[in-house]
Amino acid sequence: MSIIKDFLLQLTLLIIPIFIYFTFILERVKKDRNITVIMTILWGISILLCMSFPVNVGETARLDIRFIPLLLGTLYLGFWPGILLSTLIILYRLSLGVSLGFYNTVLVLVLSLPVILYFQKSFIRSKKDKKAVIALGLSFYYCVLGLTIFTILIGFSFDYLKVQLLHLVFMVAVTLFCIVFIEKIREIHQLRSDVQNSEKLRVISELTSVFAHEIRNPMQVTRGFLQLLDDPDLPHKKKEYIKVSIEELDRANEIIDDFLAFGKPSENLNGKVNAGDQVERVANLIQSFSLNHQVEIKTDIVGDCWIDANPQKINQSLINIMKNAVESMPNGGIIWVACSPDADGFIRISIKDQGVGMTKQQIDRLGNPYYSLKEKGTGLGMMVSFQIIRSFKGKIFVNSEKGAGTEFIILLPQAVF
Repeated sequence: MSIIKDFLLQLTLLIIPIFIYFTFILERVKKDRNITVIMTILWGISILLCMSFPVNVGETARLDIRFIPLLLGTLYLGFWPGILLSTLIILYRLSLGVSLGFYNTVLVLVLSLPVILYFQKSFIRSKKDKKAVIALGLSFYYCVLGLTIFTILIGFSFDYLKVQLLHLVFMVAVTLFCIVFIEKIREIHQLRSDVQNSEKLRVISELTSVFAHEIRNPMQVTRGFLQLLDDPDLPHKKKEYIKVSIEELDRANEIIDDFLAFGKPSENLNGKVNAGDQVERVANLIQSFSLNHQVEIKTDIVGDCWIDANPQKINQSLINIMKNAVESMPNGGIIWVACSPDADGFIRISIKDQGVGMTKQQIDRLGNPYYSLKEKGTGLGMMVSFQIIRSFKGKIFVNSEKGAGTEFIILLPQAVF
């Protein structure tokens, strides 16, 4: 029973490097050369621990599973790690004194290492099942070789043969366990890596759709004003239209900058903003777009509506909501836009249309990516609007009835001076 306990201790000492590598190193170290160096060191430590706490049989025999770290290190890492680990075994065994055990160690390594190196490339190219077969065969070969050489040097002993057979069974079982364990973890890691890559592609696709959607809004507004510039009956407003068009092109450029800096920490550009002025500005921007859809925008705005926010982002959110309101009325209608403080310390912005309306199920899904009631919509514009409002610690509510229109109510915390 004590022999089994000693072998289980050896197994524990062997598992430690595998655990350290897959837990602390795999995600942090990416270069193959660095991985090879670190794993060679870890397998070397495992060899030293296994040889330092051997299974003592009688007065002369010392059994351990030093071969398994050598086997795994050589098969997975290649020629030089195998040479270094073999040298480490010989040097450590030499430090214990020159004896028949030392000669046995050297002879077994000299006869087994070339065989391991011969199968190393085949092992790397093989699938999991074949890897297990190769490793088991090499482990069996090493044990039989060691038993044969030791019997030649020391002589035959039936009691020692039983211990060697137990050692052989344990070595083969542990080799199989280690190969299956390592391959399973590598498979899980590869699967997780594939999932992460798929998620990155999904995010890129989503960001591309958001980018196209957000850039299209200022482009449409600018196009509308450029069309109005061609009207000879409005010469007095041409400067105003040109100014607004330039502002919208600047806004498009800001959106591009936001997406380019998406993965970097963004500078906090929040400040005291009059929400009433922003609502008025957005209503004017949407005016040309709404006229093309026979939609009239009526405003009721109180001047003192200060909030802490980024004006560009607030405009971006309001444009998305108002534009959706216009598009929800294919036969024309009226949009009521209001902005005023309420009694609870919030600035209340209301956008109400006479559009097609939504059911409760549709309202619940509003703001989710890729959900849109428009035939060619992505739903990403509304998702961005919801996120912007929440980023300023605001709330957004939607009241709607099928066929009776929709009202968006935005509550933003009132600025404190």
